[in-house]
Amino acid sequence: MGSFQAPPGMRSSALLETSCGYLLQELQMIWNEVGEDQSEREKVLLELEQECLEVYRRKVDRANMSRARLHQELAESEAEFTHLLLSLGERSLPGRPEKMSGTIKQQLDSITPALREMRLRKEERVNQFRAVQGQIQKISAEIAGQSEYDDSITNVKVNENDLSLKKLEEYQNELQRLHNEKNNRLQQVEKYIAAVHNLSATLGMESSMIITKVHPSLNELCGISKNISDSILAKLNSTVESLQEEKQKRLEKLHQLGKALKNLWSLMDTSYGDRYLFSHVIDQLSVSSAEVSDPGSLTLDIIQQAEAEVKRLDQLKASKMKELFLKKQNELEEICNKSHMEIPSRSEMENILNLINTGEIDYAELLMTIDEQISRAKEEASSRKSIMEKVEKWILARDEERWLEEYSMDENRYSVSRGAHRNLRRAERARVTVNKIPALVDSLIAKTKSWEEERRKVFLYDEVPLLAMLEEYNLSRQEREEEKQRQRQIKKVQSQVVVEQQNFTTSRPSTSNRRLSNKSLNGGFGNASPLNRRLSLSIQQLGSNGKNSVSLGTSFIKEGKKEQGKRIFPRPNFTSQLRDDTASVVSTFSGPLSP
Repeated sequence: MGSFQAPPGMRSSALLETSCGYLLQELQMIWNEVGEDQSEREKVLLELEQECLEVYRRKVDRANMSRARLHQELAESEAEFTHLLLSLGERSLPGRPEKMSGTIKQQLDSITPALREMRLRKEERVNQFRAVQGQIQKISAEIAGQSEYDDSITNVKVNENDLSLKKLEEYQNELQRLHNEKNNRLQQVEKYIAAVHNLSATLGMESSMIITKVHPSLNELCGISKNISDSILAKLNSTVESLQEEKQKRLEKLHQLGKALKNLWSLMDTSYGDRYLFSHVIDQLSVSSAEVSDPGSLTLDIIQQAEAEVKRLDQLKASKMKELFLKKQNELEEICNKSHMEIPSRSEMENILNLINTGEIDYAELLMTIDEQISRAKEEASSRKSIMEKVEKWILARDEERWLEEYSMDENRYSVSRGAHRNLRRAERARVTVNKIPALVDSLIAKTKSWEEERRKVFLYDEVPLLAMLEEYNLSRQEREEEKQRQRQIKKVQSQVVVEQQNFTTSRPSTSNRRLSNKSLNGGFGNASPLNRRLSLSIQQLGSNGKNSVSLGTSFIKEGKKEQGKRIFPRPNFTSQLRDDTASVVSTFSGPLSP
């Protein structure tokens, strides 16, 4: 018998039962032909039943396992989909229903495309995160100053549990902040480098060496990205500050040298040509450190040249100072002599010269002191100017007065001789000038007193008080006027005596008496003349020249001080002598006239 084969399209349990029935019938037929006993047949059927149950059981178990696997796949797919939604920050996928229906395979077929879409989105989002985080790590490494950094994207670790757009925006904001910080640091680095270039140019230093010493990446010739770490910024800041300190130090040194040069130039009257060589040093005196920016303006060569010049001038200072001091001393003496003021003592000046020779004196202070003396002398000379002009007029008037007195004593003044008419005209002018002397002297006394009250000091004329000279002159002039009046009285008495003598001689002519009369008359007049000359000698000689008059006046004043208030001219003696002379003259001629 041929084996039974079920039709290929039969899948139901009825078909299985039919097939099994045919097989059992065929088996019964075989047993019938064989003659198999009933027990053997039941045994075989029992085995067939057990084998069928085993086959069914295996198939059911396999189906159960397949179903469980599909359930697991569906659950895993749903879990992955949900996780992707959460990690990407999305609530749902557009076009996919929230609740699924149908068989397990239908549900799997429904979720698979959505899951694939979400996986693609995740991959794109991860790439975005990786790129942003890679930039963040790179810039952070640059800011941290890491010289070597592997910028491979594969080294970037992305947290796939949070791939939301919000988190991506946070990373992008962080990246933007780091970009801004990097730009700011680069600007600071460029600013520091520019400052180093400018300061180095001003100080005459090599800026590239200084910058390379801070960090090689800062040198553009290296061709690598600049290190912008905090330590580099701190080093650059420290370098700029040290250069600024060096600049300030050099400028202060140059200021000291410039002031020293100005003082030395002023002390030694240095020519403009020699000063021009160091004009750039003097120009720096009025500027601050921030204002000095010209290249090469604070180099060591300039400072060394200025130091050498100061040292050279210091060596010449002593001799020049002596010469300059003598020059200023002469200027001071000239001012004092011109205005007839008191001149500083020679011993004091010699002491100063000795100090200059030994170098034990502050030259600037010395010159300042003598300049102050010259200034005060000029100021005092200016204040004395109006008085000195009147003093000169007074001296000239005294000269004319003395000349007029001498001229008046000349018996031949009216003779017809050469130059007589000029003397007459001069005598007329001299009388006008002499008549103005009292008013001039009074004005001088008033002005001098006003000057002394204002200045609270004595007005000296060649070391002699001017008021004392004027008072002595007034006193002498008054005495001379009194003497002239007495002389006129004497002459009047003499003329009367002569007339009476002539009358007497006319009545009794005698040669011996006439001779006696003339001798007595000459003797009496001669006794008066020396006295008159002795009284007027001191004041008349005062106007011969400035220095003689001053020395004469000085002797008068000193003599007056020694005698504690006594007058220079002995008026009581003069009066007694005059009276004695007059009495002698009268007595000489009284004998013949007495009855």
